Amino acid sequence: MAKHLLFSVLFSTISLVSNSQVNEGLTPEERAYLFHIVKKSPILNQNFGRYFDYIGEEIAFYNGELNYDSIELLIINSPETLIIRKGEIAKSPKGLIAEASNKMALWELNKTLLAKRDNPTNLKEYKNEYAKFERLLMEKLPATILKMKDGEMKPHPKLQQVMNPSLAFDDKAAIIESMRFLTIEDQLTTLKAINYAMDSYVEDRTFEIYGALGGKADEFHNVLIAAGDGSSTTGMLEEREKDEKGRWNKGLPKAVGLFPYEIYIDKKVVKKKTTKKIEPRRYTTTDFMTVGKNRHTNVHFDVWGYNSTKQTTVVLEKNGLSYHLFGSGETRFLSPDSTFAGGATFQSIIDDLEYNKIAKLNEQIYGKRGFDYWLDYNKKKKDQTELKIEKREKEYSDLGYSPIVTSSKPSRKVRKSKRKAIKSGSGSFNGTPTTKSNRSTRKKLQNTIVALYAAFEGYIRNIKELEIKKQEAIDLMAVYQRKLDDYKAIFGINWASFVEEDGLFTFQDSSTFDIMTQEFQFKPTAEREAFEVRLIAIPNSSLSSSADEVMMHVNVMDALPNYNARINLEMNDVFASDKWNLPHSLFTLEDSVALTVFCEGLLDKKVEFNIIARGQGIGEWNGSQTVKDYKPEELSRYPNEGKMDSSFVRLRRSELMINMGRSITVEINSYTDPVVSNIAISSDALNTGVAKYGLSKNDLLSAYRTYTILNAFKREINLLAGKYMSREDAHHVIDRFNRKLAKIKISVGRTSFKLSVFE
Repeated sequence: MAKHLLFSVLFSTISLVSNSQVNEGLTPEERAYLFHIVKKSPILNQNFGRYFDYIGEEIAFYNGELNYDSIELLIINSPETLIIRKGEIAKSPKGLIAEASNKMALWELNKTLLAKRDNPTNLKEYKNEYAKFERLLMEKLPATILKMKDGEMKPHPKLQQVMNPSLAFDDKAAIIESMRFLTIEDQLTTLKAINYAMDSYVEDRTFEIYGALGGKADEFHNVLIAAGDGSSTTGMLEEREKDEKGRWNKGLPKAVGLFPYEIYIDKKVVKKKTTKKIEPRRYTTTDFMTVGKNRHTNVHFDVWGYNSTKQTTVVLEKNGLSYHLFGSGETRFLSPDSTFAGGATFQSIIDDLEYNKIAKLNEQIYGKRGFDYWLDYNKKKKDQTELKIEKREKEYSDLGYSPIVTSSKPSRKVRKSKRKAIKSGSGSFNGTPTTKSNRSTRKKLQNTIVALYAAFEGYIRNIKELEIKKQEAIDLMAVYQRKLDDYKAIFGINWASFVEEDGLFTFQDSSTFDIMTQEFQFKPTAEREAFEVRLIAIPNSSLSSSADEVMMHVNVMDALPNYNARINLEMNDVFASDKWNLPHSLFTLEDSVALTVFCEGLLDKKVEFNIIARGQGIGEWNGSQTVKDYKPEELSRYPNEGKMDSSFVRLRRSELMINMGRSITVEINSYTDPVVSNIAISSDALNTGVAKYGLSKNDLLSAYRTYTILNAFKREINLLAGKYMSREDAHHVIDRFNRKLAKIKISVGRTSFKLSVFE
């Protein structure tokens, strides 16, 4: 609390307060709400909440927590109680500034659409906002949804029901389906027109608010996306009404109906009848381009709708390399770490489809006792039976050509009858000759042949049934395989590897993701490159078409290196030729807030503190900034345009940057133009370095200038710490700063020198 009071007192003494306030473009109500959402969002409050300086009465609940709803009203009625320091906010992560601006734009559009529904003829303060939204809407609406009103074409009044910000997609689709005067194609076009108007309005307004907060960008893309089956499921209900700790957060806009789905007409044939229905896609693909110009491409993610039992999954892909971000089970934050307990993940869906559903079908078809086995078995039995039939039929045929033979010798049967008659004393016995006609044998063969034919037909039936079942299984497996291929393509085949340190993930191609800011950055390239962002809704099962909603805000913009340095002093051509005397102080009153933050940071001994100093020698322009030229060609004199030509002036640059995040890093660089320097070097250590490491006089000139900036930095910090801090705190800050400075060396070429050699 003491630090907060000190900070407020410091701010109140700065004469530039009026320049730090945000008045242009934002009404008192908008400024009050912006303050509310920043304070209620932990990630925003942590990064730049202190630069929304409220100096009015603090109203709290019984538990001590501030009542921001009441404070909002106080700010609206007394705008001077809120000071928004956009100069300091601008040094914060770009994506987070865009996130706050996007929330503000959603709040405004929500208010506008509700005002139109509640009182269509009198929008009051939202009249201009709705007029802008309607212009965007009219750009894409089909003619069939327009009606003539007061001499001009306007959207059909029923369309207001569809644009309710609180409606789920299924409800919107049901309402527009009830408009019988629209074909299903016109219904689709109408829904896409609404999506376009909402997304375009929010993007334009977000950029305006982003600029009002001090943000700068040459390229700015703000996109709202949603994926899922469009029903009112957990993903809808839990959207941004809950904060990162799972607490209900009434300070954020209700906007589930403002996040557009990718929609299409789904055609199905049921009993020879084709049905058509508008469906949302279960995953979205949004195309972007990197910014090129050797600038970072900054991609910020802000998840809204989410389900704590299903893992939010986002995939970026560029040049065939996929970068994966996964939601945590406890928070809405994304991370390349896929750890997720107690719920469904997209990988588990893929695994179930591949190793359960498809694997079982594969075993059923090709396994040890699968269809192929039984087909082979029945075919062999059929062939064997066919051979038996041929053999038995030949035997039967041969019996037809056998002669009937009569023998004088009695048969065994006759002899047996004779013995029986004699034994019984029944009288004389009349024996007859034995005749062989093969009748019983023929009968047995007939029965055998009939049975073999029945078995043969049974094997044929089995083969046909097995072939049908096998083909059905193959067709089903093909459907599953296509779904699996789609899932794997969506998920990405070539996964980028990464290393992690304190929440900063660095991928194999030097792209990074910062879990603390939810920002992904592609490494700078000179040329623009295409990439895409995919948002995946997790289905209820691997074969289910139902998938819980997930909604996300994506912002893509350009970022200069070190744009978020808390202090970024750019000194262009401040030194005289071949000189290193600094003509003025480093810091002005405008740097007071940043210097206070720097000094406060030094008080925390757990935070690592580093000073990096470089004499970069001859510089070159990479299209975005001055960097070290590793293959310089020195010139004997300036060309005809002279020393003040802009291509030379921008190379004579020195810079001092203070970055504050996971650690505190002070970085000082100096560059020269390529014209040969004529400075005289008296230091033996420097002359030895020139000979040993092939250093040029421009290398040493830049090192001297860096040394001068370091000394000036030391003097001014030793003075200003006492001005901005208490005596005890200032003593700790100065002591830590001086001890670190005494140990550093200035890097020059392939070597480095102690500060003492420049004295």
